[in-house]
Order: sequence, then C-alpha cells, then structure tokens
Amino acid sequence: MLINAYCTHRNPPALEFPHDLIGSRDLSDPELAEHLNGLIGFIMQGGEREMTQTLYHVYRHIERVKNHLSLEVEDDHLDAFASWAWDANAIVFLPDGSVCDPNGNVLVSPEDGGSDPEAQVPYPEDAHHRKQAISQDLSDLKLQPYEGLPPVIGENEVDLRSAKEVARRAIALMAVAVRAEGLASGEPIPVAEIRERLPQAFEVFTPVEQAFMDNDSPDQQSVINHAWRYECLFVLQWALGHFDELHFPSAICDVPEVAGDILHRDRDEMIAEAKLRPTKEILDEVDLHFRLHWIARQADQKGHPAPAGLDIGVIQERRVALNWLIRFENADWDDVDCPT
Repeated sequence: MLINAYCTHRNPPALEFPHDLIGSRDLSDPELAEHLNGLIGFIMQGGEREMTQTLYHVYRHIERVKNHLSLEVEDDHLDAFASWAWDANAIVFLPDGSVCDPNGNVLVSPEDGGSDPEAQVPYPEDAHHRKQAISQDLSDLKLQPYEGLPPVIGENEVDLRSAKEVARRAIALMAVAVRAEGLASGEPIPVAEIRERLPQAFEVFTPVEQAFMDNDSPDQQSVINHAWRYECLFVLQWALGHFDELHFPSAICDVPEVAGDILHRDRDEMIAEAKLRPTKEILDEVDLHFRLHWIARQADQKGHPAPAGLDIGVIQERRVALNWLIRFENADWDDVDCPT
C-alpha cells in the first residue's frame, strides 16, 4: 500500500519495519509548505466544506507538519507502521483520497468530509497530559472550558523563537508601548529620545510598529493597541526569566515594574545572554491561556462578565506573545492570530 505520512514530530523515529521509502522531506524543502497548503485546500474543498471538530483538528495538524514521508508498506506490516505513526504523530493520506489516523480509521472522507466514529487525530502524549492537567486545575477554580478544544502543541513538535530574537522583540515592544503611554497621557516622548535609549528596538520593528513610530499623530486606536503591548512584553520577560511567574490574568501587569526591568538593564548584554525558560513551562502557559480565552470569549459573546475576574484584553495580549513564541501558524508578529 502506498502511504503518505504527515508527521508533526521534529525528529520522527526510525522506520524499523519492512517498507520501501519513496521519498522524505522536511521544512527545509521549500516545496513542502506549498504542498501542505494544497493538502489543506483539498480536505476543505477550497473552503466549501463545513468546518467540523474533526476537520479543525486535521487542519491544525497539517499546519504543524514537520516531516512528510511517502512509503510503500505490505499489508502484513501495517500494524508496525501504525505503531510508528502514533510515535511520529502522523496522519496518513491513502491512494483513495482519504485522510486517516495511524490505524487506518478515516478522519476525512474524500466524498463528504465525514469521519469514522473511532478515528482519532494524533497528539503527542505530553500535549494530552497538559490539557488534562490544566483542565482539572481550571475545574478546581469552577472554570469549565469546552472539552472539544484540542491540546496545544507538544514539546517534540514546537520550534520556539530563539532567546536572542525574543529579547530583541521585548525591547521593540518596550519602545512602542512607552511611546503609546506618553501619547495617551498627553505627554509624548520624542521618538529621537526613545531611539537614543532603545536603539536595538529600531532594528527590529515590524511594519506596523515602524508606521506607528513614524506617525507624528497616530490615531487613538493605534495608540491604544500599542499601549496594550506592555502585556505582551511582560510575557516575553517571563519567558526570558526576568520574572518568576505570570499572575492569573485578572488584572493588567505592573507597568512601572515591567518598564523598569528593560530600562535598568544593559540591553546589548540582555540580548547576548538571553535564555528561555524550559519549553514545558512555556507550553503550560500556552495551553492555560488558550482555554481561559475560550471561557472569556464565551462570556463576552453572551454579554456576561467574565468569570473569576478574567480580563479578556490581558488574555488576548498574552496569547499574541505566546503564539508568536511557539510560531503558531508560522506567523510574523503583525499577523499573529489567537483563535479559540
């Protein structure tokens, strides 16, 4: 049987069963990204198919694919292949056009997009455990996220931004936030003064940030948006180990403390010596804020106050920083999305 396996594992285990390998590639092959986009278009029928829970999980899986293998496996060895595919966190595409889980259960039928009741989209074991643990912690707080929300990315899938990139992004956020704060208070700080204090920021501004800094009179919404970036900055400082914990998102960060942490450091040294905290700790916060965001959005859509004092603005900004950290959808800073 000809099988195309789409693995989210960065380093899939060895193929220790009889097979004929037709080809393999990872994201270093520029054609793989285009191929994956085509696969998404195929399973979604160009956007014509109604989104279901299973389709959503498959869609997100394909976005996270790190390796694509094409191989032929005899029927006698399909059980061994299935074991490998679960370990590689792979879904499979078969010659009949069906997308299946490692056991061959149909996740996406080529006819109608339907799935077998027993089909399961694979997720790494640590991602499942993280979801279960955080869901239980939230339940203890009388907070109930939707059970159908998927696990977030696992440790063997994620490719975090480099520590130096995170440090530079933190300094850029400090620059735009402090300018926005000054404009909002009616006491604007000259851009030349910000450049003198934070020259590293001006090397890494995004197009949106550069436009904000270049505009002598930015509109009110732009000022508000960039003032909120203190919350993103706080997350990146935490990821760099500047702060010990992220408090429960029911209140904004301590802005003077957050700003002081950047201003009182040697910024060149901060970049050169930057280190990220353990990946597990970062992914715990990714999962927690994903579920809290769903809870807060549900309350907001119903016109109810968010439970437990959740601040949806704080959660939104934290998720921007966290999703950028984990390269969610491989988006650049200006394009980071935070779906629930």
